[in-house]
Amino acid sequence: MFEIKRYDKRFESAVMDIIRAEGEDWSCYWADENAGTYRKALESSITYVALQDGEVCGYSRSLPDTLYVYVVDLLVAPLYRGNQLGKKLLECLAEDYPGIPVYILSGNDEYYLKQGYSRQGTIFLLPK
Repeated sequence: MFEIKRYDKRFESAVMDIIRAEGEDWSCYWADENAGTYRKALESSITYVALQDGEVCGYSRSLPDTLYVYVVDLLVAPLYRGNQLGKKLLECLAEDYPGIPVYILSGNDEYYLKQGYSRQGTIFLLPK
């Protein structure tokens, strides 16, 4: 049985371990120069963790504003994928922020389309 909880500092190490296990694709979060900044982001965002038997097996991180909530990270450890856990993490946003549209900034469009979510445009990066 899975349980979803709001993030707090006691989950930090386990969440960072899950991120690190994803390898270089997620190094912008766990690499030495970025890890401290990302830890602060976990605390200051809407972050949920998924637990099985008290063990962290996934998380989501979102940013609120007064009109919308933006999902910026969703990750489930490989061993736990295929159990609708990512979807359950996202559903917490709808429950906790009723009536507020939730937009997902996706790096994996195929996953979200498979879940039945509709595409609502694109994102762009402002040059430095």
